[in-house]
Amino acid sequence: MADEQRRLEVGAAVDIGSYSVHLLVAEVGSHELQAQHDESAHLGLGRAIDEDGRLGSARATLVDTLAGFAARATSLGAQTLTIVATDPLRRATDARDALDDVRASTGLDITILSHEEEALLALVGAQEGRPVGRETLLIDVGGGSTEILVAGPVEPAVAVGLPLGAARLTGEHIAHDPPSELELIALYDDVHAAMALAPESAADQLAAVGGTARSLLRVGSPLANRVLSLNRIHNALDLLAADPASTISERHGVRLSRARVLAAGATILVGALERYGLDRLRVASGGLREGVVLATHRAGAAWRTELPALARGWED
Repeated sequence: MADEQRRLEVGAAVDIGSYSVHLLVAEVGSHELQAQHDESAHLGLGRAIDEDGRLGSARATLVDTLAGFAARATSLGAQTLTIVATDPLRRATDARDALDDVRASTGLDITILSHEEEALLALVGAQEGRPVGRETLLIDVGGGSTEILVAGPVEPAVAVGLPLGAARLTGEHIAHDPPSELELIALYDDVHAAMALAPESAADQLAAVGGTARSLLRVGSPLANRVLSLNRIHNALDLLAADPASTISERHGVRLSRARVLAAGATILVGALERYGLDRLRVASGGLREGVVLATHRAGAAWRTELPALARGWED
């Protein structure tokens, strides 16, 4: 990679998800990432697609949001801005129109990630670009899908995208606030069935990235560590089943829109732990957006073609 690419000091990444669109601006080094600015806009793109398969009028809101995020990144000194999209643009029948709208209005390009690319970037973020030294199992619970990845120091990483998203499952199964016992059972049954498609792994640890896992650290037990045991998640589910989302939001410091979909997200994590016979997971401090910033810093415009190698990590 060219020397000028290695000297980048500030990078920005935007992640267009089913639930929200997120911006991260960070100072970045080889294995160092210091967030300067982190914000999100809840656009609910996945819900629009679930209704008729199209983004439709939400395209204009997406254009405005990305224009604002780009201006914010520039004002904070970002020298690169990489925009990626996950489940909503993978599924939208008018995704190409959305990309054209954004390019025409802002000059910005969007990369629609495959499930595998999304998981590999999350791994880069979780590992902070450091080499994978042992078999690693990672889960990324999103609004519209869940990615599960198995990586090791020798064999190529294996990633699978499952049709399990916190917002998606909430829309399919939950009509009450708080969710009813029957709704939670339906959630669990759906998750359990889909987890049969997850890749095999003998890893003895599970790492989780994404807003679901981070939010669950706030609910219930006020432990300072980043470990979610099965017992801790089940206790959180008990609270989520007992109180409306507004109470969960106010009492535990979780954004209201996140609190509304948190029971589904927690159930996905329970399903993953049971699938692999584990009783706890570690919540990684970095994830997809951090991975995008690090990958762009490391490989510049070629980050996408170099992603399989980047996911293995680097030494310097």
